[in-house]
Amino acid sequence: MQHSSELIQTMRQALETVMASVPAHQSVFGLKAAVAECILKTAAHGQTSYEGLVTSASDQVQTIISVLT
Repeated sequence: MQHSSELIQTMRQALETVMASVPAHQSVFGLKAAVAECILKTAAHGQTSYEGLVTSASDQVQTIISVLT
């Protein structure tokens, strides 16, 4: 799937926002990649707004952390 450069930038910004909200003690190996994957899946399902991407990924962070630890 190809994304516009604008959407790629929005996804990057969403990723950085979500990662900035994760406390350092919860930042486990692989978390950023898993959050990026979540953002990509969300965009593939049609949710392409910054707010929507951040919300979707933020909602999944704790689940991702528990799977990775």
